[in-house]
Amino acid sequence: QLQASGGGLVQPGGSLRLSCVHSGSTLDFNAIAWFRQAPGKERERVGCIAISSSDGRTNYADSVKGRFTLSRDNAKNTVYLQMNSLKPEDMGVYYCAAAIDSQCRALRTWGQGTQVTVSS
Repeated sequence: QLQASGGGLVQPGGSLRLSCVHSGSTLDFNAIAWFRQAPGKERERVGCIAISSSDGRTNYADSVKGRFTLSRDNAKNTVYLQMNSLKPEDMGVYYCAAAIDSQCRALRTWGQGTQVTVSS
């Protein structure tokens, strides 16, 4: 029900935009979260965007604030993660997940990951 895409290889300082297409009714969940996991590291939540609210409120991990931006296009059932000023430490597999609550605390469904590599 969730399909993430958009990963790839980018140089430090570059940008990528990830997409998460969600199928099914938005009555089934209220928000989409993005996570990432690098080899040997714990999974980290990158951000969360409300789907059902009119304002599409967002929150971000401190490590990405000011560089990453979440947006949504409910007509396309898609959430975007715009990643700018990428750093090597941003590398990892990025996953999107659907949450029952608007704060992304109760995750319901996970999509497959998309690899992001930041290297010169």
